[in-house]
Amino acid sequence: MSLILNIESATEICSISIASNGELIALKETTESQQHAKLLTVFIDELFKENSISIKELDAVAVSKGPGSYTGLRIGVSAAKGIAYAGGLPLIAISTLQALALGVSKNQEFEKNTWFCPMIDARRMEVYTAFYDSENKIQKEISADIIDGNSYQDILRDRKIIFFGNGAEKCMASIQSPNAHFIKEIRCSSTQMVELSYKAFSNKDFVDVAYFEPFYLKDFIATIPRKNIF
Repeated sequence: MSLILNIESATEICSISIASNGELIALKETTESQQHAKLLTVFIDELFKENSISIKELDAVAVSKGPGSYTGLRIGVSAAKGIAYAGGLPLIAISTLQALALGVSKNQEFEKNTWFCPMIDARRMEVYTAFYDSENKIQKEISADIIDGNSYQDILRDRKIIFFGNGAEKCMASIQSPNAHFIKEIRCSSTQMVELSYKAFSNKDFVDVAYFEPFYLKDFIATIPRKNIF
Protein backbone atom coordinates (compact mmCIF):
# COMPACT_ATOMS: atom_id res chain seq x y z
CA MET A 1 0.00 0.00 0.00
CA SER A 2 1.35 3.44 -0.92
CA LEU A 3 -0.21 6.88 -0.73
CA ILE A 4 1.94 9.45 -2.54
CA LEU A 5 1.57 13.21 -2.90
CA ASN A 6 2.85 14.39 -6.31
CA ILE A 7 3.92 18.01 -6.88
CA GLU A 8 4.54 19.47 -10.35
CA SER A 9 5.71 23.10 -10.52
CA ALA A 10 8.53 23.05 -13.08
CA THR A 11 6.69 25.11 -15.71
CA GLU A 12 3.80 27.57 -15.76
CA ILE A 13 1.44 24.83 -14.55
CA CYS A 14 0.80 24.32 -10.84
CA SER A 15 -0.39 20.74 -10.38
CA ILE A 16 -0.89 18.62 -7.26
CA SER A 17 -2.19 15.06 -7.08
CA ILE A 18 -2.55 12.14 -4.71
CA ALA A 19 -2.12 8.56 -5.90
CA SER A 20 -2.71 5.23 -4.21
CA ASN A 21 -0.70 2.23 -5.40
CA GLY A 22 0.09 3.98 -8.67
CA GLU A 23 -3.51 5.03 -9.35
CA LEU A 24 -4.61 8.65 -9.38
CA ILE A 25 -7.27 9.41 -6.76
CA ALA A 26 -7.27 13.22 -6.56
CA LEU A 27 -6.02 16.16 -8.61
CA LYS A 28 -5.89 19.95 -8.46
CA GLU A 29 -4.13 22.05 -11.07
CA THR A 30 -4.31 25.35 -12.88
CA THR A 31 -3.07 26.44 -16.29
CA GLU A 32 -3.01 30.06 -15.13
CA SER A 33 0.61 31.09 -15.44
CA GLN A 34 2.94 31.67 -12.50
CA GLN A 35 0.54 30.97 -9.63
CA HIS A 36 2.80 28.58 -7.73
CA ALA A 37 3.57 30.79 -4.75
CA LYS A 38 -0.11 31.65 -4.34
CA LEU A 39 -1.79 28.32 -5.02
CA LEU A 40 0.55 25.38 -4.40
CA THR A 41 0.09 25.08 -0.64
CA VAL A 42 -3.60 25.98 -1.00
CA PHE A 43 -4.11 23.11 -3.46
CA ILE A 44 -2.32 20.68 -1.15
CA ASP A 45 -4.46 21.73 1.83
CA GLU A 46 -7.66 21.45 -0.22
CA LEU A 47 -6.72 17.97 -1.50
CA PHE A 48 -6.09 16.77 2.04
CA LYS A 49 -9.40 18.17 3.32
CA GLU A 50 -11.53 17.05 0.36
CA ASN A 51 -10.18 13.49 0.56
CA SER A 52 -9.94 13.29 4.37
CA ILE A 53 -6.21 12.64 4.19
CA SER A 54 -3.56 13.87 6.61
CA ILE A 55 0.21 14.06 6.26
CA LYS A 56 0.46 11.13 8.67
CA GLU A 57 -1.35 8.90 6.17
CA LEU A 58 1.05 9.63 3.32
CA ASP A 59 3.81 7.17 2.53
CA ALA A 60 5.95 9.54 0.44
CA VAL A 61 6.13 12.91 -1.27
CA ALA A 62 7.21 13.17 -4.93
CA VAL A 63 8.31 16.34 -6.65
CA SER A 64 9.13 17.20 -10.25
CA LYS A 65 12.85 17.98 -10.04
CA GLY A 66 13.40 19.83 -13.34
CA PRO A 67 14.71 21.13 -15.55
CA GLY A 68 12.35 24.06 -15.80
CA SER A 69 11.52 27.39 -14.23
CA TYR A 70 13.97 28.36 -11.48
CA THR A 71 11.25 29.96 -9.38
CA GLY A 72 8.67 27.22 -9.97
CA LEU A 73 11.13 24.46 -9.09
CA ARG A 74 12.31 26.27 -5.97
CA ILE A 75 8.73 26.68 -4.71
CA GLY A 76 7.74 23.09 -5.48
CA VAL A 77 10.82 21.50 -3.96
CA SER A 78 10.63 23.70 -0.86
CA ALA A 79 7.02 22.63 -0.28
CA ALA A 80 7.82 18.95 -0.88
CA LYS A 81 10.78 19.04 1.50
CA GLY A 82 8.73 20.80 4.17
CA ILE A 83 5.95 18.21 4.02
CA ALA A 84 8.41 15.30 3.92
CA TYR A 85 10.33 16.66 6.90
CA ALA A 86 7.19 17.42 8.93
CA GLY A 87 5.74 13.98 8.27
CA GLY A 88 8.97 12.00 8.48
CA LEU A 89 8.34 10.87 4.90
CA PRO A 90 10.72 9.79 2.13
CA LEU A 91 11.19 12.27 -0.73
CA ILE A 92 11.07 11.17 -4.38
CA ALA A 93 12.49 13.30 -7.20
CA ILE A 94 11.04 12.77 -10.68
CA SER A 95 12.57 14.01 -13.93
CA THR A 96 10.21 16.59 -15.40
CA LEU A 97 11.10 15.61 -18.96
CA GLN A 98 10.79 11.87 -18.34
CA ALA A 99 7.34 12.30 -16.80
CA LEU A 100 6.24 14.50 -19.70
CA ALA A 101 7.48 11.90 -22.21
CA LEU A 102 5.74 9.05 -20.41
CA GLY A 103 2.47 10.98 -20.38
CA VAL A 104 2.53 11.18 -24.18
CA SER A 105 3.99 7.79 -25.08
CA LYS A 106 1.56 5.70 -23.05
CA ASN A 107 -1.62 7.50 -24.10
CA GLN A 108 -1.40 6.94 -27.86
CA GLU A 109 -0.27 4.23 -30.26
CA PHE A 110 3.07 4.93 -31.96
CA GLU A 111 5.48 2.93 -34.11
CA LYS A 112 7.86 0.91 -31.94
CA ASN A 113 11.03 2.74 -33.00
CA THR A 114 9.52 6.20 -32.37
CA TRP A 115 11.38 8.49 -29.99
CA PHE A 116 9.78 11.16 -27.84
CA CYS A 117 11.24 14.63 -27.39
CA PRO A 118 9.68 16.70 -24.59
CA MET A 119 10.65 20.37 -24.76
CA ILE A 120 10.43 22.89 -21.94
CA ASP A 121 10.70 26.54 -22.90
CA ALA A 122 13.99 28.14 -21.85
CA ARG A 123 13.27 31.50 -23.57
CA ARG A 124 14.10 32.69 -27.09
CA MET A 125 14.96 29.64 -29.26
CA GLU A 126 16.39 27.58 -26.41
CA VAL A 127 14.70 24.55 -24.87
CA TYR A 128 15.41 22.02 -22.14
CA THR A 129 15.05 18.65 -23.78
CA ALA A 130 15.96 14.97 -23.99
CA PHE A 131 14.97 11.95 -26.08
CA TYR A 132 13.14 8.87 -24.78
CA ASP A 133 12.19 5.65 -26.54
CA SER A 134 8.83 3.90 -26.47
CA GLU A 135 9.75 2.24 -23.15
CA ASN A 136 10.51 5.64 -21.53
CA LYS A 137 14.25 4.92 -21.50
CA ILE A 138 16.48 7.91 -22.14
CA GLN A 139 18.29 7.86 -25.49
CA LYS A 140 19.76 11.38 -25.55
CA GLU A 141 20.74 13.01 -22.29
CA ILE A 142 19.04 16.12 -20.93
CA SER A 143 20.47 19.32 -22.36
CA ALA A 144 19.71 22.98 -23.03
CA ASP A 145 19.61 23.29 -26.83
CA ILE A 146 19.35 26.33 -29.08
CA ILE A 147 17.12 25.24 -31.95
CA ASP A 148 17.87 25.99 -35.60
CA GLY A 149 17.39 24.31 -38.99
CA ASN A 150 20.10 21.74 -38.29
CA SER A 151 18.79 20.58 -34.92
CA TYR A 152 18.38 16.78 -34.61
CA GLN A 153 18.61 16.16 -38.35
CA ASP A 154 20.94 13.21 -37.78
CA ILE A 155 18.37 11.54 -35.51
CA LEU A 156 15.43 12.41 -37.74
CA ARG A 157 17.01 10.58 -40.67
CA ASP A 158 16.57 7.27 -38.87
CA ARG A 159 13.26 7.47 -37.03
CA LYS A 160 10.08 9.34 -36.27
CA ILE A 161 10.38 11.89 -33.46
CA ILE A 162 7.39 13.24 -31.53
CA PHE A 163 7.98 16.79 -30.24
CA PHE A 164 5.77 18.29 -27.52
CA GLY A 165 5.76 20.45 -24.41
CA ASN A 166 5.56 24.19 -23.86
CA GLY A 167 8.80 24.74 -25.79
CA ALA A 168 7.95 22.67 -28.85
CA GLU A 169 5.58 24.93 -30.74
CA LYS A 170 8.15 27.66 -31.31
CA CYS A 171 10.46 25.05 -32.88
CA MET A 172 8.05 23.88 -35.57
CA ALA A 173 9.32 26.26 -38.24
CA SER A 174 12.96 25.34 -37.60
CA ILE A 175 12.74 21.55 -37.34
CA GLN A 176 11.69 20.47 -40.81
CA SER A 177 11.61 16.74 -41.62
CA PRO A 178 9.03 14.14 -42.71
CA ASN A 179 9.91 12.32 -39.47
CA ALA A 180 9.27 15.33 -37.23
CA HIS A 181 5.79 15.34 -35.70
CA PHE A 182 4.50 17.92 -33.24
CA ILE A 183 1.71 17.49 -30.71
CA LYS A 184 0.31 20.79 -29.48
CA GLU A 185 -0.99 21.74 -26.04
CA ILE A 186 0.85 19.07 -24.06
CA ARG A 187 1.53 20.49 -20.61
CA CYS A 188 3.30 19.21 -17.53
CA SER A 189 0.97 17.67 -14.95
CA SER A 190 1.41 15.81 -11.69
CA THR A 191 -0.72 13.04 -13.24
CA GLN A 192 2.29 12.20 -15.43
CA MET A 193 4.33 11.57 -12.28
CA VAL A 194 2.05 8.93 -10.77
CA GLU A 195 3.54 5.84 -12.43
CA LEU A 196 7.13 6.98 -11.97
CA SER A 197 6.72 7.98 -8.32
CA TYR A 198 5.08 4.64 -7.50
CA LYS A 199 7.93 2.80 -9.20
CA ALA A 200 10.51 4.87 -7.31
CA PHE A 201 8.70 4.22 -4.02
CA SER A 202 8.60 0.47 -4.69
CA ASN A 203 12.34 0.51 -5.42
CA LYS A 204 13.06 2.77 -2.41
CA ASP A 205 14.62 5.29 -4.78
CA PHE A 206 14.62 8.30 -2.46
CA VAL A 207 16.62 11.54 -2.22
CA ASP A 208 17.95 13.24 0.90
CA VAL A 209 15.28 15.56 2.33
CA ALA A 210 17.82 17.95 3.80
CA TYR A 211 20.25 18.25 0.90
CA PHE A 212 18.25 17.65 -2.27
CA GLU A 213 18.27 20.52 -4.77
CA PRO A 214 16.27 20.88 -8.03
CA PHE A 215 17.92 20.14 -11.36
CA TYR A 216 18.03 23.68 -12.73
CA LEU A 217 20.37 22.70 -15.62
CA LYS A 218 21.42 26.34 -16.00
CA ASP A 219 22.44 28.90 -13.39
CA PHE A 220 19.81 31.44 -12.46
CA ILE A 221 20.57 34.92 -13.81
CA ALA A 222 18.70 37.74 -12.15
CA THR A 223 17.66 40.65 -14.32
CA ILE A 224 17.03 44.26 -13.31
CA PRO A 225 13.70 45.76 -14.41
CA ARG A 226 14.21 48.62 -16.86
CA LYS A 227 12.31 51.05 -14.64
CA ASN A 228 15.02 50.63 -11.97
CA ILE A 229 17.87 51.49 -14.30
CA PHE A 230 19.09 55.07 -13.91
